[in-house]
Amino acid sequence: MKKKIFPFMLVVLLMMTVLSACGGNKNNNAATDNAKNGDAAAATDASVTSGEKVTLKYAIWDSNQEKGLRTMADEFEAANPNIKISIEVTGWAEYWTMLEAGATGGALPDVFWMHSNEIYRYASNGMLMDLNDRISASKAVDMGKFPEGLSKIYNFEGKQFAIPKDYDTIGLWYNKTLFDQAGLKYPNDTWTWDDLYKAAKALTKDGVYGILTPLHNQEGYYNFVYQNGGTIITDDKKSGYDDPKTIEALEYYVKFIRDGLSPEVYGDSERAEALQNGLAAMGFFGSWNLSGFTSNEFMAKNFDVAVLPKQVKQASIFNGLGNAIAAKTEHPEEAWKFVEYLGSKEGQEKQAELGVAISAYEGAADLWLTSNKTFNIQAFIDMVDYAVIRPYSNTTAVWEDKAYEALKPAFSGAVPVADAAKAAAKIMNESLAEEK
Repeated sequence: MKKKIFPFMLVVLLMMTVLSACGGNKNNNAATDNAKNGDAAAATDASVTSGEKVTLKYAIWDSNQEKGLRTMADEFEAANPNIKISIEVTGWAEYWTMLEAGATGGALPDVFWMHSNEIYRYASNGMLMDLNDRISASKAVDMGKFPEGLSKIYNFEGKQFAIPKDYDTIGLWYNKTLFDQAGLKYPNDTWTWDDLYKAAKALTKDGVYGILTPLHNQEGYYNFVYQNGGTIITDDKKSGYDDPKTIEALEYYVKFIRDGLSPEVYGDSERAEALQNGLAAMGFFGSWNLSGFTSNEFMAKNFDVAVLPKQVKQASIFNGLGNAIAAKTEHPEEAWKFVEYLGSKEGQEKQAELGVAISAYEGAADLWLTSNKTFNIQAFIDMVDYAVIRPYSNTTAVWEDKAYEALKPAFSGAVPVADAAKAAAKIMNESLAEEK
Protein backbone atom coordinates (compact mmCIF):
# COMPACT_ATOMS: atom_id res chain seq x y z
CA MET A 1 0.00 0.00 0.00
CA LYS A 2 2.02 2.95 -1.28
CA LYS A 3 1.01 6.54 -0.73
CA LYS A 4 2.91 9.75 -1.47
CA ILE A 5 2.70 13.14 0.20
CA PHE A 6 2.19 15.86 -2.38
CA PRO A 7 4.21 19.05 -1.81
CA PHE A 8 2.26 21.65 0.10
CA MET A 9 3.44 24.65 -1.92
CA LEU A 10 2.57 22.95 -5.18
CA VAL A 11 -0.95 22.36 -3.91
CA VAL A 12 -1.29 25.99 -2.84
CA LEU A 13 -0.17 27.25 -6.24
CA LEU A 14 -2.52 24.90 -8.03
CA MET A 15 -5.40 25.95 -5.82
CA MET A 16 -4.71 29.60 -6.65
CA THR A 17 -4.74 28.76 -10.34
CA VAL A 18 -8.00 26.84 -10.03
CA LEU A 19 -9.59 29.69 -8.06
CA SER A 20 -8.73 32.25 -10.74
CA ALA A 21 -9.81 29.96 -13.56
CA CYS A 22 -13.18 29.02 -12.02
CA GLY A 23 -14.34 32.47 -10.93
CA GLY A 24 -17.12 32.64 -13.52
CA ASN A 25 -19.54 30.25 -11.77
CA LYS A 26 -21.38 32.98 -9.90
CA ASN A 27 -24.39 30.91 -8.82
CA ASN A 28 -22.27 28.26 -7.06
CA ASN A 29 -20.00 30.86 -5.52
CA ALA A 30 -22.97 32.79 -4.14
CA ALA A 31 -24.44 29.66 -2.65
CA THR A 32 -21.12 28.78 -1.06
CA ASP A 33 -20.72 32.29 0.36
CA ASN A 34 -24.20 32.06 1.93
CA ALA A 35 -23.31 28.72 3.50
CA LYS A 36 -20.06 30.09 4.90
CA ASN A 37 -22.02 32.90 6.51
CA GLY A 38 -24.21 30.36 8.29
CA ASP A 39 -27.12 30.44 5.81
CA ALA A 40 -26.66 26.89 4.52
CA ALA A 41 -30.40 26.21 4.43
CA ALA A 42 -31.06 29.23 2.21
CA ALA A 43 -28.27 28.17 -0.14
CA THR A 44 -29.75 24.68 -0.42
CA ASP A 45 -33.21 26.05 -1.14
CA ALA A 46 -31.82 28.21 -3.96
CA SER A 47 -30.19 25.18 -5.56
CA VAL A 48 -33.26 23.01 -5.27
CA THR A 49 -35.64 25.58 -6.73
CA SER A 50 -33.33 26.23 -9.69
CA GLY A 51 -34.24 22.82 -11.11
CA GLU A 52 -30.72 22.38 -12.48
CA LYS A 53 -29.93 18.69 -13.05
CA VAL A 54 -26.47 17.69 -11.89
CA THR A 55 -24.49 14.46 -11.60
CA LEU A 56 -22.38 13.93 -8.50
CA LYS A 57 -19.35 11.66 -8.58
CA TYR A 58 -19.20 9.51 -5.44
CA ALA A 59 -15.82 7.74 -5.07
CA ILE A 60 -15.38 4.62 -2.92
CA TRP A 61 -12.81 1.79 -2.77
CA ASP A 62 -14.85 -1.27 -1.74
CA SER A 63 -16.76 -3.04 -4.52
CA ASN A 64 -18.54 -5.19 -1.91
CA GLN A 65 -20.40 -2.09 -0.70
CA GLU A 66 -21.32 -0.82 -4.15
CA LYS A 67 -24.59 -2.76 -4.51
CA GLY A 68 -26.08 -1.50 -1.25
CA LEU A 69 -24.88 2.04 -1.83
CA ARG A 70 -26.41 1.95 -5.30
CA THR A 71 -29.76 1.08 -3.74
CA MET A 72 -29.39 4.01 -1.37
CA ALA A 73 -28.38 6.33 -4.21
CA ASP A 74 -31.43 5.25 -6.24
CA GLU A 75 -33.73 6.09 -3.35
CA PHE A 76 -31.99 9.43 -2.88
CA GLU A 77 -32.38 10.21 -6.58
CA ALA A 78 -36.09 9.38 -6.43
CA ALA A 79 -36.52 11.96 -3.67
CA ASN A 80 -34.20 14.46 -5.41
CA PRO A 81 -34.88 14.16 -9.17
CA ASN A 82 -32.49 16.99 -10.01
CA ILE A 83 -29.51 15.03 -8.59
CA LYS A 84 -27.91 11.90 -10.07
CA ILE A 85 -25.26 9.87 -8.23
CA SER A 86 -22.46 8.19 -10.17
CA ILE A 87 -20.69 5.70 -7.90
CA GLU A 88 -17.06 5.20 -8.94
CA VAL A 89 -15.19 2.23 -7.41
CA THR A 90 -11.40 2.13 -7.32
CA GLY A 91 -9.21 -0.37 -5.41
CA TRP A 92 -7.62 0.82 -2.15
CA ALA A 93 -4.10 1.59 -3.42
CA GLU A 94 -5.28 3.05 -6.72
CA TYR A 95 -7.95 5.06 -4.90
CA TRP A 96 -5.43 7.28 -3.16
CA THR A 97 -3.41 7.68 -6.35
CA MET A 98 -6.61 8.81 -8.06
CA LEU A 99 -7.44 11.27 -5.27
CA GLU A 100 -3.92 12.66 -5.26
CA ALA A 101 -4.10 13.25 -9.00
CA GLY A 102 -7.49 14.88 -8.59
CA ALA A 103 -6.23 17.08 -5.75
CA THR A 104 -3.21 18.34 -7.66
CA GLY A 105 -5.25 18.75 -10.85
CA GLY A 106 -8.23 20.46 -9.24
CA ALA A 107 -10.65 17.66 -10.18
CA LEU A 108 -11.53 15.68 -7.07
CA PRO A 109 -14.78 13.67 -7.03
CA ASP A 110 -17.67 15.66 -5.56
CA VAL A 111 -18.13 13.24 -2.64
CA PHE A 112 -15.68 10.58 -1.53
CA TRP A 113 -14.66 8.31 1.30
CA MET A 114 -12.05 9.60 3.73
CA HIS A 115 -9.79 7.52 6.01
CA SER A 116 -7.95 8.28 9.24
CA ASN A 117 -4.62 7.72 7.49
CA GLU A 118 -5.27 10.50 4.99
CA ILE A 119 -7.53 13.09 6.62
CA TYR A 120 -4.71 15.37 7.75
CA ARG A 121 -3.06 16.00 4.41
CA TYR A 122 -6.37 16.62 2.62
CA ALA A 123 -7.84 18.80 5.37
CA SER A 124 -4.64 20.76 6.01
CA ASN A 125 -4.15 21.44 2.29
CA GLY A 126 -7.63 22.87 1.80
CA MET A 127 -8.91 20.01 -0.32
CA LEU A 128 -12.04 19.30 1.76
CA MET A 129 -15.15 21.35 2.40
CA ASP A 130 -15.60 22.70 5.93
CA LEU A 131 -18.96 21.28 7.00
CA ASN A 132 -19.43 23.17 10.28
CA ASP A 133 -22.06 25.69 9.12
CA ARG A 134 -23.99 23.11 7.15
CA ILE A 135 -24.06 20.73 10.10
CA SER A 136 -25.25 23.54 12.40
CA ALA A 137 -28.09 24.42 9.98
CA SER A 138 -29.09 20.80 9.35
CA LYS A 139 -32.11 19.16 10.96
CA ALA A 140 -30.97 15.73 9.73
CA VAL A 141 -27.35 15.48 10.91
CA ASP A 142 -26.71 15.22 14.65
CA MET A 143 -23.01 14.74 15.40
CA GLY A 144 -23.91 13.73 18.95
CA LYS A 145 -25.30 10.47 17.53
CA PHE A 146 -21.88 9.34 16.31
CA PRO A 147 -19.02 7.91 18.44
CA GLU A 148 -16.90 10.83 19.61
CA GLY A 149 -13.69 9.04 18.63
CA LEU A 150 -14.82 8.69 15.02
CA SER A 151 -16.04 12.26 14.71
CA LYS A 152 -12.75 13.48 16.16
CA ILE A 153 -10.76 11.70 13.45
CA TYR A 154 -12.37 13.90 10.80
CA ASN A 155 -12.18 17.15 12.73
CA PHE A 156 -9.16 19.32 12.02
CA GLU A 157 -8.53 22.62 13.83
CA GLY A 158 -12.14 22.74 14.98
CA LYS A 159 -13.61 22.12 11.55
CA GLN A 160 -15.54 18.98 10.63
CA PHE A 161 -14.41 17.74 7.23
CA ALA A 162 -16.36 14.47 7.01
CA ILE A 163 -19.46 12.86 8.49
CA PRO A 164 -18.80 9.41 10.00
CA LYS A 165 -20.08 6.70 7.67
CA ASP A 166 -19.51 3.47 9.55
CA TYR A 167 -17.27 1.63 11.95
CA ASP A 168 -15.51 -1.71 11.96
CA THR A 169 -13.76 -4.18 14.22
CA ILE A 170 -11.60 -7.24 13.47
CA GLY A 171 -12.85 -10.80 13.97
CA LEU A 172 -11.36 -14.29 14.08
CA TRP A 173 -12.74 -16.22 11.10
CA TYR A 174 -12.49 -20.00 11.44
CA ASN A 175 -13.33 -23.09 9.37
CA LYS A 176 -15.98 -24.99 11.35
CA THR A 177 -15.57 -28.08 9.20
CA LEU A 178 -11.86 -28.36 9.96
CA PHE A 179 -12.49 -27.72 13.65
CA ASP A 180 -15.06 -30.52 13.70
CA GLN A 181 -12.71 -32.92 11.92
CA ALA A 182 -9.96 -32.13 14.44
CA GLY A 183 -12.33 -32.52 17.39
CA LEU A 184 -11.72 -28.93 18.53
CA LYS A 185 -14.17 -26.59 20.20
CA TYR A 186 -14.97 -23.41 18.30
CA PRO A 187 -13.29 -20.13 19.37
CA ASN A 188 -15.20 -18.05 21.94
CA ASP A 189 -14.69 -15.10 24.26
CA THR A 190 -12.68 -17.20 26.73
CA TRP A 191 -9.92 -17.93 24.24
CA THR A 192 -6.39 -16.81 25.09
CA TRP A 193 -3.23 -16.65 23.01
CA ASP A 194 -2.39 -20.15 24.20
CA ASP A 195 -5.72 -21.47 22.93
CA LEU A 196 -5.13 -19.84 19.55
CA TYR A 197 -1.65 -21.32 19.21
CA LYS A 198 -2.73 -24.82 20.26
CA ALA A 199 -5.62 -24.78 17.77
CA ALA A 200 -3.38 -23.53 14.95
CA LYS A 201 -0.91 -26.31 15.66
CA ALA A 202 -3.60 -28.99 15.72
CA LEU A 203 -5.15 -27.73 12.47
CA THR A 204 -1.87 -27.56 10.54
CA LYS A 205 -1.85 -30.81 8.57
CA ASP A 206 -2.62 -32.35 5.20
CA GLY A 207 -1.38 -29.30 3.32
CA VAL A 208 -3.54 -26.89 5.33
CA TYR A 209 -2.11 -24.15 7.54
CA GLY A 210 -3.76 -23.66 10.92
CA ILE A 211 -3.84 -19.88 10.72
CA LEU A 212 -2.95 -16.75 8.76
CA THR A 213 -0.71 -14.23 10.55
CA PRO A 214 0.29 -11.93 7.70
CA LEU A 215 2.29 -8.73 7.81
CA HIS A 216 -0.84 -6.65 8.13
CA ASN A 217 -1.46 -3.95 10.70
CA GLN A 218 -5.20 -3.33 11.19
CA GLU A 219 -6.24 -6.91 10.38
CA GLY A 220 -3.20 -8.39 12.05
CA TYR A 221 -0.54 -7.54 14.59
CA TYR A 222 -1.99 -4.19 15.78
CA ASN A 223 -4.67 -6.18 17.62
CA PHE A 224 -2.11 -8.37 19.38
CA VAL A 225 0.02 -5.41 20.41
CA TYR A 226 -2.90 -3.87 22.29
CA GLN A 227 -4.03 -7.22 23.70
CA ASN A 228 -0.59 -7.47 25.31
CA GLY A 229 -0.69 -3.99 26.80
CA GLY A 230 1.64 -2.52 24.19
CA THR A 231 1.04 0.41 21.85
CA ILE A 232 1.84 1.61 18.35
CA ILE A 233 1.81 5.32 19.17
CA THR A 234 1.94 6.91 22.63
CA ASP A 235 -0.22 9.76 23.90
CA ASP A 236 2.71 12.13 23.49
CA LYS A 237 3.17 11.09 19.83
CA LYS A 238 6.12 8.72 20.17
CA SER A 239 6.49 5.31 18.57
CA GLY A 240 5.55 2.32 20.67
CA TYR A 241 7.37 -0.24 18.51
CA ASP A 242 10.31 -0.34 20.94
CA ASP A 243 8.02 -0.95 23.94
CA PRO A 244 8.90 -4.41 25.38
CA LYS A 245 5.21 -5.34 25.44
CA THR A 246 4.87 -4.44 21.77
CA ILE A 247 7.96 -6.47 20.86
CA GLU A 248 6.64 -9.42 22.86
CA ALA A 249 3.35 -9.30 20.95
CA LEU A 250 5.16 -9.13 17.61
CA GLU A 251 7.31 -12.12 18.56
CA TYR A 252 4.21 -14.13 19.42
CA TYR A 253 2.52 -13.12 16.16
CA VAL A 254 5.53 -13.95 13.97
CA LYS A 255 6.02 -17.28 15.77
CA PHE A 256 3.13 -18.77 13.78
CA ILE A 257 5.10 -18.23 10.56
CA ARG A 258 8.40 -19.31 12.07
CA ASP A 259 6.80 -22.56 13.33
CA GLY A 260 5.23 -23.32 9.95
CA LEU A 261 1.65 -22.80 11.17
CA SER A 262 1.00 -19.85 8.84
CA PRO A 263 2.03 -19.19 5.25
CA GLU A 264 4.01 -16.04 4.53
CA VAL A 265 1.36 -14.00 2.71
CA TYR A 266 1.02 -10.25 2.37
CA GLY A 267 -1.59 -9.02 -0.11
CA ASP A 268 -5.24 -8.52 0.89
CA SER A 269 -6.61 -10.64 -1.96
CA GLU A 270 -3.99 -13.30 -1.29
CA ARG A 271 -5.06 -13.53 2.35
CA ALA A 272 -8.76 -13.82 1.48
CA GLU A 273 -8.07 -16.47 -1.15
CA ALA A 274 -6.13 -18.53 1.41
CA LEU A 275 -9.36 -18.93 3.39
CA GLN A 276 -11.65 -19.28 0.41
CA ASN A 277 -9.43 -21.93 -1.19
CA GLY A 278 -9.10 -23.98 1.99
CA LEU A 279 -5.39 -23.19 2.46
CA ALA A 280 -5.82 -21.92 6.02
CA ALA A 281 -8.21 -22.78 8.85
CA MET A 282 -8.25 -19.39 10.64
CA GLY A 283 -7.66 -15.76 9.76
CA PHE A 284 -8.19 -12.20 10.99
CA PHE A 285 -10.48 -10.06 8.85
CA GLY A 286 -12.48 -6.89 9.40
CA SER A 287 -16.26 -6.60 9.39
CA TRP A 288 -16.12 -4.87 6.00
CA ASN A 289 -15.39 -8.28 4.41
CA LEU A 290 -18.82 -9.58 5.43
CA SER A 291 -20.67 -9.24 2.13
CA GLY A 292 -17.79 -10.72 0.15
CA PHE A 293 -17.45 -13.71 2.47
CA THR A 294 -21.22 -14.24 2.51
CA SER A 295 -21.36 -14.39 -1.29
CA ASN A 296 -18.55 -16.98 -1.35
CA GLU A 297 -20.19 -20.41 -1.30
CA PHE A 298 -17.23 -22.12 0.40
CA MET A 299 -17.02 -19.50 3.16
CA ALA A 300 -20.78 -19.46 3.73
CA LYS A 301 -20.86 -23.24 4.11
CA ASN A 302 -17.74 -23.81 6.21
CA PHE A 303 -16.86 -20.66 8.16
CA ASP A 304 -18.02 -18.54 11.06
CA VAL A 305 -16.53 -15.65 13.01
CA ALA A 306 -15.71 -15.11 16.70
CA VAL A 307 -14.22 -12.36 18.87
CA LEU A 308 -10.43 -12.11 19.01
CA PRO A 309 -8.45 -13.97 21.69
CA LYS A 310 -7.05 -12.14 24.71
CA GLN A 311 -3.78 -11.95 26.57
CA VAL A 312 -3.25 -9.21 29.17
CA LYS A 313 -6.61 -7.83 28.05
CA GLN A 314 -9.10 -7.96 25.19
CA ALA A 315 -8.69 -5.65 22.21
CA SER A 316 -9.79 -5.25 18.61
CA ILE A 317 -8.83 -2.38 16.34
CA PHE A 318 -11.73 0.03 15.81
CA ASN A 319 -11.94 2.37 12.85
CA GLY A 320 -14.50 4.08 10.64
CA LEU A 321 -14.75 5.92 7.35
CA GLY A 322 -16.15 9.37 6.69
CA ASN A 323 -18.01 10.92 3.76
CA ALA A 324 -16.24 14.08 2.62
CA ILE A 325 -16.94 16.74 -0.01
CA ALA A 326 -14.34 18.31 -2.29
CA ALA A 327 -13.73 21.94 -1.35
CA LYS A 328 -13.99 22.99 -4.99
CA THR A 329 -16.89 20.84 -6.12
CA GLU A 330 -19.00 22.60 -8.74
CA HIS A 331 -22.12 21.40 -6.92
CA PRO A 332 -21.60 22.19 -3.22
CA GLU A 333 -25.26 22.25 -2.20
CA GLU A 334 -26.19 19.08 -4.04
CA ALA A 335 -23.10 17.35 -2.62
CA TRP A 336 -24.04 18.42 0.88
CA LYS A 337 -27.63 17.25 0.38
CA PHE A 338 -26.29 13.77 -0.49
CA VAL A 339 -23.81 13.65 2.40
CA GLU A 340 -26.52 14.97 4.72
CA TYR A 341 -28.71 12.03 3.69
CA LEU A 342 -25.86 9.53 4.16
CA GLY A 343 -25.24 10.90 7.65
CA SER A 344 -28.88 11.14 8.68
CA LYS A 345 -30.75 8.64 10.85
CA GLU A 346 -32.65 7.52 7.75
CA GLY A 347 -29.53 7.00 5.65
CA GLN A 348 -27.55 5.33 8.40
CA GLU A 349 -30.36 2.91 9.18
CA LYS A 350 -30.81 2.08 5.50
CA GLN A 351 -27.09 1.34 5.18
CA ALA A 352 -27.31 -1.00 8.17
CA GLU A 353 -30.44 -2.78 6.92
CA LEU A 354 -28.81 -3.41 3.56
CA GLY A 355 -25.72 -4.85 5.26
CA VAL A 356 -23.43 -2.33 3.56
CA ALA A 357 -21.42 -1.75 6.75
CA ILE A 358 -21.91 -1.28 10.50
CA SER A 359 -23.47 2.16 10.53
CA ALA A 360 -21.87 4.63 12.91
CA TYR A 361 -25.16 6.25 13.96
CA GLU A 362 -26.37 5.47 17.48
CA GLY A 363 -28.55 2.35 17.51
CA ALA A 364 -28.15 1.55 13.81
CA ALA A 365 -25.74 -1.33 14.49
CA ASP A 366 -28.67 -3.39 15.77
CA LEU A 367 -30.26 -3.17 12.34
CA TRP A 368 -27.00 -4.33 10.77
CA LEU A 369 -27.21 -7.52 12.82
CA THR A 370 -30.47 -8.47 11.09
CA SER A 371 -28.92 -8.11 7.63
CA ASN A 372 -26.93 -11.35 7.78
CA LYS A 373 -28.01 -14.75 9.09
CA THR A 374 -25.03 -16.68 7.70
CA PHE A 375 -22.40 -15.74 10.28
CA ASN A 376 -22.24 -14.80 13.96
CA ILE A 377 -21.74 -11.12 13.22
CA GLN A 378 -22.71 -10.23 16.79
CA ALA A 379 -19.02 -10.84 17.49
CA PHE A 380 -18.09 -7.60 15.73
CA ILE A 381 -20.50 -5.61 17.90
CA ASP A 382 -19.42 -7.34 21.11
CA MET A 383 -15.83 -6.16 20.63
CA VAL A 384 -16.78 -2.48 20.52
CA ASP A 385 -16.78 -2.34 24.33
CA TYR A 386 -13.02 -2.88 24.43
CA ALA A 387 -12.05 -1.75 20.94
CA VAL A 388 -9.03 0.52 20.37
CA ILE A 389 -9.10 3.34 17.81
CA ARG A 390 -6.78 2.56 14.90
CA PRO A 391 -3.45 4.30 15.65
CA TYR A 392 -3.10 7.54 13.71
CA SER A 393 -1.38 10.92 13.64
CA ASN A 394 -0.92 13.67 11.08
CA THR A 395 1.62 11.59 9.15
CA THR A 396 0.19 8.10 9.52
CA ALA A 397 0.42 7.46 5.78
CA VAL A 398 4.17 8.08 5.96
CA TRP A 399 5.30 6.22 9.08
CA GLU A 400 2.92 3.31 8.68
CA ASP A 401 4.38 2.35 5.30
CA LYS A 402 7.93 2.83 6.54
CA ALA A 403 7.28 0.71 9.63
CA TYR A 404 5.82 -1.97 7.37
CA GLU A 405 9.05 -2.11 5.36
CA ALA A 406 11.16 -2.19 8.53
CA LEU A 407 9.17 -5.11 9.96
CA LYS A 408 9.11 -7.18 6.79
CA PRO A 409 12.57 -8.81 7.35
CA ALA A 410 11.32 -10.13 10.71
CA PHE A 411 8.38 -11.85 9.05
CA SER A 412 10.65 -13.45 6.46
CA GLY A 413 13.05 -14.57 9.20
CA ALA A 414 15.94 -12.44 7.97
CA VAL A 415 16.36 -10.48 11.24
CA PRO A 416 15.21 -10.87 14.86
CA VAL A 417 11.82 -9.36 15.66
CA ALA A 418 13.27 -7.05 18.32
CA ASP A 419 15.77 -5.57 15.86
CA ALA A 420 13.09 -4.98 13.24
CA ALA A 421 10.74 -3.42 15.82
CA LYS A 422 13.45 -1.02 17.03
CA ALA A 423 14.21 -0.06 13.44
CA ALA A 424 10.50 0.61 12.89
CA ALA A 425 10.44 2.77 16.04
CA LYS A 426 13.38 4.86 14.84
CA ILE A 427 11.83 5.49 11.44
CA MET A 428 8.44 6.26 12.95
CA ASN A 429 9.87 8.72 15.48
CA GLU A 430 11.71 10.57 12.73
CA SER A 431 8.40 10.99 10.91
CA LEU A 432 6.56 12.05 14.05
CA ALA A 433 9.24 14.62 14.85
CA GLU A 434 8.49 16.37 11.56
CA GLU A 435 4.89 16.96 12.69
CA LYS A 436 6.00 19.33 15.45
